[in-house]
Amino acid sequence: MEACNAQSYISVPLYDTLGPGAVNFILDHAEVDVVFVQDKKVKELLNPECIHTQRLKLIVCFTSMKEVEKKKAESMGIKSYAWNEFLHMGSKHPSEPQTPEPSAICTIMYTSGTSGDPKGVIITHENATINIRGVDLFMEQFEDKMTTDDVYLSFLPLAHILDRMIEEYFIRKGASVGFFHGDINALRDDMMELKPTFLAGVPRVLERIHEGVLKGLEEVNPRRRKIFKILYNHKLKWMKAGYKQKYASPLADLLAFRKVKNRLGGRIRLIVSGGAPLSSEVEEFLRVTSCAFVLQGYGMTETCGLATLGFPDEMCMLGTVGSPFVYTDFRLVEVTEMGYDPLSDPPRGEICVRGKTSFSGYYKNPELTNEVIKDGWFHTGDIGEMQPNGVVKIIDRKKHLIKLSQGEYIALEYLEKVYGITPIVEDIWVYGDSFKSSLVAVVVPSKEHTEKWAHQNGLKVSYTELCNHTQLREYILSELKSTAERNKLRGFEYIKGLIVEPETFEGEKDLLTATMKKRRDKLINRYKVGIDNVYKSLIVNKR
Repeated sequence: MEACNAQSYISVPLYDTLGPGAVNFILDHAEVDVVFVQDKKVKELLNPECIHTQRLKLIVCFTSMKEVEKKKAESMGIKSYAWNEFLHMGSKHPSEPQTPEPSAICTIMYTSGTSGDPKGVIITHENATINIRGVDLFMEQFEDKMTTDDVYLSFLPLAHILDRMIEEYFIRKGASVGFFHGDINALRDDMMELKPTFLAGVPRVLERIHEGVLKGLEEVNPRRRKIFKILYNHKLKWMKAGYKQKYASPLADLLAFRKVKNRLGGRIRLIVSGGAPLSSEVEEFLRVTSCAFVLQGYGMTETCGLATLGFPDEMCMLGTVGSPFVYTDFRLVEVTEMGYDPLSDPPRGEICVRGKTSFSGYYKNPELTNEVIKDGWFHTGDIGEMQPNGVVKIIDRKKHLIKLSQGEYIALEYLEKVYGITPIVEDIWVYGDSFKSSLVAVVVPSKEHTEKWAHQNGLKVSYTELCNHTQLREYILSELKSTAERNKLRGFEYIKGLIVEPETFEGEKDLLTATMKKRRDKLINRYKVGIDNVYKSLIVNKR
């Protein structure tokens, strides 16, 4: 990455979790010549379905390639090297740095859309360097300064803009970056080994830390649990009164919370959450117990990762994504059809940003660029609410493109079209929550198919009674899973739980618009209790 920066080469991350065919699409769309690849991913690159591998000139494997893989690459006219071979070539042919122009492309980072092919976000060297300078200015406000002893534990993919920018910043400051060994379930082992001072992740990872501490509390005797709760409330009270977390209750930290800090390696100073909203409950818990600064930020690949950022030790920012970031102009725009008005109280509207950290457009896609950038303002599609103190809260999504708690985008309407072709399904409404890691749905089953299935399984009850039958619910889930597999949906796009609704969404229930589009706000109100129960049952079953 840094060699590409120094030589004015454009780096393009190949992010295989964007779905089947994404690697093939990116190779062709970005006109990639050279690929650096992990040994276990060479197989995907040389897969016959990945036809655009043929356009490559060179493959460099970070360890070494198998002989059969080398021969296959050679037969395609591609040179291949192990990492050590490649390094020796470089030492024999040194090259002076080719300093890039500010407006030159630094990276084309592909991000998922509602459906179809990924979008290539163009990030210039100016975008990246000004973003890093902005972090410098932001950090200057605070008493705690970053030093060369700081260590960042990287477990997000480098293709994730948040990780990319943090690594750039740490390298610039002469601090250390350590990489987890690939198993997210063994992240605690990596923390104990590396002893990081800084952790950045999506809410799902922080939720796991929260769950781990609560599970540990369940295993201690009731008296110690009670003491923990008393100390928690005592420290929280002083933090809310304006005391910095390290001065709020040193005694509570010593007696109870240093154990939580030790679970995170013992040196943690800052935890940043991004990618999707973090629940206030988890944020508050970590602010009190981690003995570290905990804050949320908001941004996208298109904004170089940061559009807003929270402040350490400011309890008034709990549950929000902070205030507009350095070098960022920020405004809310009216969304009439959803009833959001920046002039209302509180001000609400679509978040729009501009500035030198905002991307210059989508690669080879001027139509989409013009759709989202109007008069220099990038329209994010997220709905924000401005708090009285100038802090922003994310409350909705304009196009029903949501993020699950692990930070992955989900296009609900697209999934409804895919799952709607399942024979047993008459109609389906897919629901996702940014504080949850899985999708659930309300399914209206086809009466004909349901009665046929009941007959085959010897169930002699009415259609309405069938819809309350656990066996039917499990059958529909299995059919939805088959549809997902046939359409090569990603794991987090699978439906994990559902409500079976005997009646259609039409009629007097006001659940559909005049053009038969689902009114999601009305559907949420109608099924909220049922959805909460489905999520609770998923947690119970997981245990």
